[in-house]
Amino acid sequence: MNRVKFRQLQPNDPALAQAFDVMRAAFAGMEGRIDPPSSLESMTLESLQRTADDAEFWVAGDPVVGTVTLTPKEKVLYVGKLAVTDPRQGLGRALMELAEERAVVLGYDWLELQSRVELVEVHAVFKALGYREIARTTHDGFKRPTAILFRKKIS
Repeated sequence: MNRVKFRQLQPNDPALAQAFDVMRAAFAGMEGRIDPPSSLESMTLESLQRTADDAEFWVAGDPVVGTVTLTPKEKVLYVGKLAVTDPRQGLGRALMELAEERAVVLGYDWLELQSRVELVEVHAVFKALGYREIARTTHDGFKRPTAILFRKKIS
């Protein structure tokens, strides 16, 4: 993978629409695999603008070829909406390395993320990156765990 440039989007950035398209395309493969459906199904460009206001919304490339959101929580930096146009090319790993760099800059010792229980191939990737399962969570209205919470120590 060539070294792609990252940049943080602001709520009014025109590239948000491109980022939204990348996320929808990347998450489309989950349709019918995960239950309940991804929150991306109910997301709008306006709600994505709010995300860019509340969290660090990073994109790779111009045009956009990857996304990740980093949301400060009390003791962790939460990684969300990791999406790439071309999987298995190293861009996802580079975005996760960016998340680690941002955690250090922001003074966090831990990164945290969630993955749906059905996505076992994704769990293997996160484990290979040093993340450890710390809990299983259940969406409202479900009796079984629907997501796995992963955490990684940064410093």
